[in-house]
Amino acid sequence: MDIEEKINLIKRPPTEEIINLKELKELFETKEHPIAYNGFEPSGQMHLGTGLISAFKMMDFIEAGIKYKVLLADWHAFLNKKMGGNIDKIKKVAEYFKAGWSALGVNDVEYIYASDLIANESYWEKVMRISTKTTLKRIQRCLPILGRTKNEGLTFAHLLYPALQCADIFELEVDINQLGMDQRNVNMLAREVGPKLGFWKPVAVHHHLLMGLILQERMGYDVDINIDKQISSKQSKSKPDSAIFILDSPDEIRRKIKKAYCPEKILDQNPIYEIVKYIILRKKDATFEIKRKSQFGGDITVTLEEFERLYKNGDLHPKDVKKNVSEYLIKILEPVREYFKNNKNLISVFKEEKITR
Repeated sequence: MDIEEKINLIKRPPTEEIINLKELKELFETKEHPIAYNGFEPSGQMHLGTGLISAFKMMDFIEAGIKYKVLLADWHAFLNKKMGGNIDKIKKVAEYFKAGWSALGVNDVEYIYASDLIANESYWEKVMRISTKTTLKRIQRCLPILGRTKNEGLTFAHLLYPALQCADIFELEVDINQLGMDQRNVNMLAREVGPKLGFWKPVAVHHHLLMGLILQERMGYDVDINIDKQISSKQSKSKPDSAIFILDSPDEIRRKIKKAYCPEKILDQNPIYEIVKYIILRKKDATFEIKRKSQFGGDITVTLEEFERLYKNGDLHPKDVKKNVSEYLIKILEPVREYFKNNKNLISVFKEEKITR
């Protein structure tokens, strides 16, 4: 596979931004198997964003010959008050995450627990050195990575989070940070402080945050409005009807999609369109078969460009789109439901703890 093909895999949706393409190309020219990572707080059930979207990008990177590391950020989740701050329950969720991605087709990734990183003296040295190269104001600008509003009782411990995440990058010896748009500020911080500390400037690849099924208000952080809008409106574990979870039953998927926000003729801020764009038709040669009654035009098969044109013109009705999106998601998530039907012990933790933001 040549470098251009590898770059196209990295650029494939839901990738939204690469900082920057020149550095990415140089990385492929100098390293046969660069290292990329994404980090996840094991904090609740996986939805389309955490599960399917992240799985797609992992597989894109692996196909491009990249060594992929997944940081299971158990202590970050503890700091962020997830699963009631119970580290044992957080670790159980981490095992569920690993099984979820495997059921979605992800193989050949290296899983690393944050609890293993923090056992290293070198890790804490990096945290301290990073902290000396930035300001309180800059750290505060990174706080959207927590997924909390400014009024949700942030503690002093939350201020440690950006420095910890920067240290993760350099302790894992990562060439590419592949995270959501909500993590952009901390990735830019890593690119800034890395050379100052004798490290490197990691390439940043940010993917789109899949919009939730219901409209939500902005979180109010002093960051780029597009990023704040994505963070505020993304699918959320703490708001079940805003998300399709990978373990939702077919009936539950149909119910959620049926009541989802989907304005006629409007693509902007349309969560059903986002599922079509970033999941169903994310590949250039992908097509989507939409079945509908003959009096409404009959069955059609569309590309993304055709879908967008027909929908904006009113030639595709939200009701027909929703019905077919539901059936697509039911089918693609079937292996996951089947896997966990036979491994119920991995999801028992969710019966014990209320999921929080």
